[in-house]
Amino acid sequence: AYSGDNTFGSSASTPLTQVVSAGPGSGGGAGAGQPALGYWLLGLDGGVFAFGQAGYLGSTLGKGLVAPVAGMASTPSGRGYWVVAKDGGVFAFGDAGFFGSIGGVRLNGPIVGVAAAPDGLGYWLVGADGGVFAFGSARFFGSALPTALGAPLKGRIVGMVASPSGLGYWLVGSDGGVFAFGDAGFFGSIGGLVLRSPIVGMAAAPDGLGYWLVGADGGVFAIGPAGYFGNAVGRSLNGSVVGMASSPTGRGYWLLGSDGGVFAQGDAGFFGSFGGGGLNAPALAIVPRPQT
Repeated sequence: AYSGDNTFGSSASTPLTQVVSAGPGSGGGAGAGQPALGYWLLGLDGGVFAFGQAGYLGSTLGKGLVAPVAGMASTPSGRGYWVVAKDGGVFAFGDAGFFGSIGGVRLNGPIVGVAAAPDGLGYWLVGADGGVFAFGSARFFGSALPTALGAPLKGRIVGMVASPSGLGYWLVGSDGGVFAFGDAGFFGSIGGLVLRSPIVGMAAAPDGLGYWLVGADGGVFAIGPAGYFGNAVGRSLNGSVVGMASSPTGRGYWLLGSDGGVFAQGDAGFFGSFGGGGLNAPALAIVPRPQT
Protein backbone atom coordinates (compact mmCIF):
# COMPACT_ATOMS: atom_id res chain seq x y z
CA ALA A 1 0.00 0.00 0.00
CA TYR A 2 1.26 3.46 -0.94
CA SER A 3 0.49 6.86 0.50
CA GLY A 4 2.22 10.17 0.01
CA ASP A 5 2.86 12.85 -2.57
CA ASN A 6 1.11 12.53 -5.91
CA THR A 7 4.22 13.26 -7.97
CA PHE A 8 4.37 10.09 -10.00
CA GLY A 9 2.74 8.84 -13.19
CA SER A 10 -0.68 7.26 -13.35
CA SER A 11 0.78 3.78 -13.32
CA ALA A 12 3.77 2.14 -11.66
CA SER A 13 5.18 -1.27 -12.44
CA THR A 14 6.69 -3.47 -9.76
CA PRO A 15 10.42 -4.06 -10.29
CA LEU A 16 12.10 -7.41 -9.99
CA THR A 17 12.71 -8.26 -6.34
CA GLN A 18 14.47 -11.25 -4.96
CA VAL A 19 14.92 -12.75 -1.52
CA VAL A 20 18.44 -14.11 -1.24
CA SER A 21 19.74 -16.21 1.63
CA ALA A 22 23.26 -15.68 2.84
CA GLY A 23 25.69 -17.99 1.13
CA PRO A 24 28.34 -20.16 2.74
CA GLY A 25 30.89 -18.23 4.70
CA SER A 26 28.75 -15.11 5.08
CA GLY A 27 28.54 -13.37 8.42
CA GLY A 28 25.59 -13.04 10.76
CA GLY A 29 25.06 -9.48 11.94
CA ALA A 30 21.68 -10.35 13.46
CA GLY A 31 20.00 -7.97 15.83
CA ALA A 32 17.04 -8.35 18.13
CA GLY A 33 14.55 -6.56 15.86
CA GLN A 34 11.55 -7.89 14.01
CA PRO A 35 10.83 -7.62 10.28
CA ALA A 36 10.08 -4.06 9.19
CA LEU A 37 6.52 -2.99 8.50
CA GLY A 38 7.27 -0.54 5.73
CA TYR A 39 9.54 2.22 4.49
CA TRP A 40 9.63 5.71 3.08
CA LEU A 41 11.27 6.82 -0.16
CA LEU A 42 12.52 10.38 -0.58
CA GLY A 43 12.67 12.10 -3.95
CA LEU A 44 15.15 14.75 -4.98
CA ASP A 45 12.27 17.24 -5.27
CA GLY A 46 11.35 16.65 -1.62
CA GLY A 47 8.48 14.26 -2.29
CA VAL A 48 7.94 11.59 0.38
CA PHE A 49 6.39 8.23 -0.50
CA ALA A 50 5.15 5.92 2.25
CA PHE A 51 4.80 2.15 1.74
CA GLY A 52 3.43 -0.55 3.98
CA GLN A 53 2.63 0.73 7.46
CA ALA A 54 4.96 3.71 7.17
CA GLY A 55 2.67 6.71 7.54
CA TYR A 56 2.74 9.75 5.30
CA LEU A 57 3.33 12.82 7.49
CA GLY A 58 4.18 15.53 4.99
CA SER A 59 6.93 16.64 2.63
CA THR A 60 8.84 19.70 1.48
CA LEU A 61 7.07 19.92 -1.86
CA GLY A 62 5.77 23.44 -2.41
CA LYS A 63 7.85 24.91 0.41
CA GLY A 64 10.07 26.90 -1.97
CA LEU A 65 13.33 25.27 -0.92
CA VAL A 66 16.52 27.20 -1.58
CA ALA A 67 18.39 23.95 -2.24
CA PRO A 68 17.36 20.37 -3.14
CA VAL A 69 16.86 17.81 -0.39
CA ALA A 70 19.75 15.58 0.60
CA GLY A 71 18.49 12.99 3.07
CA MET A 72 15.89 11.74 5.50
CA ALA A 73 15.81 10.04 8.91
CA SER A 74 13.00 8.52 10.99
CA THR A 75 12.15 9.16 14.61
CA PRO A 76 12.45 6.13 16.95
CA SER A 77 8.66 5.82 17.15
CA GLY A 78 8.22 5.65 13.38
CA ARG A 79 5.61 8.40 13.66
CA GLY A 80 7.79 11.20 12.36
CA TYR A 81 10.80 12.01 10.21
CA TRP A 82 13.25 14.71 9.30
CA VAL A 83 14.12 15.84 5.79
CA VAL A 84 17.34 17.79 5.29
CA ALA A 85 18.30 19.99 2.36
CA LYS A 86 21.73 20.43 0.82
CA ASP A 87 22.01 23.92 2.31
CA GLY A 88 21.54 22.51 5.82
CA GLY A 89 17.87 23.33 6.22
CA VAL A 90 15.99 20.82 8.40
CA PHE A 91 12.27 20.09 8.11
CA ALA A 92 10.51 18.11 10.86
CA PHE A 93 7.29 16.16 10.33
CA GLY A 94 5.02 14.16 12.64
CA ASP A 95 6.53 13.72 16.11
CA ALA A 96 10.00 14.74 14.91
CA GLY A 97 11.26 17.69 16.93
CA PHE A 98 13.14 20.60 15.42
CA PHE A 99 16.51 21.06 17.12
CA GLY A 100 18.17 23.53 14.78
CA SER A 101 19.65 23.76 11.31
CA ILE A 102 22.41 25.47 9.35
CA GLY A 103 20.20 26.77 6.58
CA GLY A 104 21.50 30.18 5.59
CA VAL A 105 25.02 29.43 6.87
CA ARG A 106 27.75 29.44 4.24
CA LEU A 107 29.04 25.86 3.92
CA ASN A 108 32.27 24.61 2.41
CA GLY A 109 30.43 21.59 1.00
CA PRO A 110 26.77 20.66 0.54
CA ILE A 111 24.98 18.57 3.16
CA VAL A 112 24.68 14.98 1.96
CA GLY A 113 23.02 13.15 4.84
CA VAL A 114 21.29 13.14 8.19
CA ALA A 115 21.30 10.62 11.05
CA ALA A 116 18.96 10.64 14.03
CA ALA A 117 19.99 10.25 17.66
CA PRO A 118 18.51 7.01 19.08
CA ASP A 119 16.51 8.95 21.69
CA GLY A 120 14.87 11.04 18.96
CA LEU A 121 15.98 14.26 20.62
CA GLY A 122 18.65 15.28 18.16
CA TYR A 123 20.36 14.60 14.86
CA TRP A 124 23.57 14.99 12.94
CA LEU A 125 24.13 16.49 9.49
CA VAL A 126 27.16 15.63 7.37
CA GLY A 127 28.65 17.55 4.49
CA ALA A 128 30.37 16.30 1.37
CA ASP A 129 33.59 17.77 2.73
CA GLY A 130 33.38 15.61 5.86
CA GLY A 131 32.07 18.29 8.19
CA VAL A 132 29.69 17.06 10.92
CA PHE A 133 27.06 19.23 12.65
CA ALA A 134 25.40 17.99 15.85
CA PHE A 135 22.04 19.24 17.15
CA GLY A 136 19.99 18.53 20.27
CA SER A 137 21.08 15.41 22.17
CA ALA A 138 23.36 14.34 19.32
CA ARG A 139 26.98 14.81 20.38
CA PHE A 140 29.95 15.72 18.22
CA PHE A 141 32.61 12.99 18.08
CA GLY A 142 34.77 14.21 15.21
CA SER A 143 34.72 14.83 11.50
CA ALA A 144 36.46 13.84 8.28
CA LEU A 145 37.53 17.35 7.39
CA PRO A 146 41.09 17.35 6.01
CA THR A 147 42.16 19.54 8.93
CA ALA A 148 40.90 16.88 11.34
CA LEU A 149 42.29 13.90 9.44
CA GLY A 150 45.60 15.51 8.61
CA ALA A 151 45.17 14.48 4.98
CA PRO A 152 42.77 15.30 2.13
CA LEU A 153 39.81 13.02 1.41
CA LYS A 154 40.23 10.75 -1.61
CA GLY A 155 36.51 10.80 -2.27
CA ARG A 156 33.71 13.06 -1.13
CA ILE A 157 31.61 11.94 1.84
CA VAL A 158 28.31 10.41 0.69
CA GLY A 159 26.66 9.19 3.87
CA MET A 160 26.50 8.88 7.63
CA VAL A 161 25.12 6.26 10.04
CA ALA A 162 24.76 6.60 13.82
CA SER A 163 25.95 3.82 16.12
CA PRO A 164 23.19 1.97 18.03
CA SER A 165 24.02 3.80 21.27
CA GLY A 166 24.18 7.22 19.66
CA LEU A 167 27.64 7.65 21.13
CA GLY A 168 29.35 7.47 17.76
CA TYR A 169 28.86 7.39 14.01
CA TRP A 170 30.36 6.29 10.73
CA LEU A 171 31.04 8.37 7.64
CA VAL A 172 31.59 6.81 4.22
CA GLY A 173 33.31 8.26 1.19
CA SER A 174 32.61 7.71 -2.50
CA ASP A 175 35.92 5.84 -2.73
CA GLY A 176 34.82 3.31 -0.10
CA GLY A 177 36.74 4.85 2.78
CA VAL A 178 35.05 4.46 6.17
CA PHE A 179 35.64 6.79 9.11
CA ALA A 180 34.54 5.65 12.58
CA PHE A 181 34.03 8.05 15.48
CA GLY A 182 33.05 7.64 19.12
CA ASP A 183 31.99 4.09 19.93
CA ALA A 184 31.37 3.21 16.27
CA GLY A 185 33.68 0.29 15.55
CA PHE A 186 35.96 0.21 12.53
CA PHE A 187 35.68 -3.12 10.72
CA GLY A 188 37.49 -2.21 7.53
CA SER A 189 36.89 -0.33 4.30
CA ILE A 190 37.44 -0.63 0.58
CA GLY A 191 39.22 2.69 0.24
CA GLY A 192 42.21 2.09 -2.02
CA LEU A 193 40.51 -0.61 -4.07
CA VAL A 194 39.74 0.06 -7.72
CA LEU A 195 35.94 0.19 -7.82
CA ARG A 196 33.78 -0.22 -10.91
CA SER A 197 31.36 2.39 -9.56
CA PRO A 198 31.52 4.93 -6.74
CA ILE A 199 30.08 4.11 -3.33
CA VAL A 200 26.76 5.88 -2.83
CA GLY A 201 25.55 4.67 0.56
CA MET A 202 26.11 2.77 3.78
CA ALA A 203 24.03 0.87 6.32
CA ALA A 204 25.11 -0.51 9.69
CA ALA A 205 24.09 -3.77 11.33
CA PRO A 206 21.56 -3.03 14.12
CA ASP A 207 23.96 -4.32 16.78
CA GLY A 208 26.74 -2.09 15.44
CA LEU A 209 28.92 -5.09 14.54
CA GLY A 210 29.65 -4.50 10.90
CA TYR A 211 28.23 -2.56 8.01
CA TRP A 212 27.50 -2.63 4.31
CA LEU A 213 28.55 -0.31 1.50
CA VAL A 214 26.71 -0.08 -1.82
CA GLY A 215 27.96 1.13 -5.18
CA ALA A 216 26.08 2.95 -7.91
CA ASP A 217 26.14 -0.26 -9.96
CA GLY A 218 24.33 -2.17 -7.20
CA GLY A 219 27.40 -3.89 -5.82
CA VAL A 220 27.24 -4.60 -2.07
CA PHE A 221 30.25 -4.97 0.21
CA ALA A 222 29.68 -6.64 3.59
CA ILE A 223 32.34 -5.67 6.12
CA GLY A 224 32.90 -7.18 9.54
CA PRO A 225 30.25 -9.61 10.87
CA ALA A 226 27.57 -8.05 8.62
CA GLY A 227 26.15 -10.79 6.41
CA TYR A 228 26.06 -10.67 2.63
CA PHE A 229 22.56 -11.17 1.18
CA GLY A 230 22.92 -10.30 -2.49
CA ASN A 231 23.22 -7.29 -4.76
CA ALA A 232 21.67 -5.63 -7.79
CA VAL A 233 24.60 -6.06 -10.18
CA GLY A 234 23.44 -7.37 -13.53
CA ARG A 235 19.80 -6.40 -12.94
CA SER A 236 18.05 -4.42 -15.64
CA LEU A 237 18.22 -1.16 -13.71
CA ASN A 238 16.36 1.86 -15.07
CA GLY A 239 18.63 4.08 -12.99
CA SER A 240 21.72 3.78 -10.83
CA VAL A 241 21.50 2.59 -7.22
CA VAL A 242 21.46 5.59 -4.87
CA GLY A 243 21.22 4.14 -1.37
CA MET A 244 20.55 1.27 1.01
CA ALA A 245 19.09 0.53 4.44
CA SER A 246 19.37 -2.38 6.85
CA SER A 247 16.41 -4.51 7.92
CA PRO A 248 15.67 -4.33 11.67
CA THR A 249 17.24 -7.77 12.25
CA GLY A 250 20.40 -7.13 10.24
CA ARG A 251 19.64 -10.26 8.21
CA GLY A 252 18.73 -8.32 5.11
CA TYR A 253 18.74 -4.93 3.45
CA TRP A 254 17.05 -2.82 0.82
CA LEU A 255 18.72 -1.23 -2.19
CA LEU A 256 17.13 1.79 -3.87
CA GLY A 257 17.40 2.79 -7.51
CA SER A 258 17.17 6.37 -8.71
CA ASP A 259 13.99 5.41 -10.60
CA GLY A 260 12.33 4.44 -7.32
CA GLY A 261 12.90 0.71 -7.74
CA VAL A 262 13.37 -1.16 -4.46
CA PHE A 263 15.36 -4.40 -4.24
CA ALA A 264 14.70 -6.40 -1.07
CA GLN A 265 17.43 -8.82 0.01
CA GLY A 266 17.50 -11.35 2.83
CA ASP A 267 14.63 -10.84 5.28
CA ALA A 268 13.98 -7.27 4.13
CA GLY A 269 10.31 -7.21 3.11
CA PHE A 270 9.09 -5.74 -0.15
CA PHE A 271 6.24 -3.24 0.31
CA GLY A 272 6.19 -1.61 -3.10
CA SER A 273 8.19 0.79 -5.25
CA PHE A 274 8.02 3.18 -8.19
CA GLY A 275 10.45 1.34 -10.45
CA GLY A 276 9.35 2.30 -13.96
CA GLY A 277 6.57 4.49 -12.56
CA GLY A 278 7.80 7.85 -13.83
CA LEU A 279 8.72 9.88 -10.75
CA ASN A 280 8.97 13.62 -11.35
CA ALA A 281 12.42 13.60 -9.74
CA PRO A 282 14.95 10.84 -9.00
CA ALA A 283 14.65 8.86 -5.78
CA LEU A 284 17.25 9.75 -3.21
CA ALA A 285 16.87 7.70 -0.01
CA ILE A 286 15.04 4.76 1.56
CA VAL A 287 14.23 4.87 5.28
CA PRO A 288 12.67 1.87 7.08
CA ARG A 289 9.86 2.45 9.55
CA PRO A 290 11.19 1.48 12.99
CA GLN A 291 9.38 -1.13 15.07
CA THR A 292 7.58 0.30 18.09
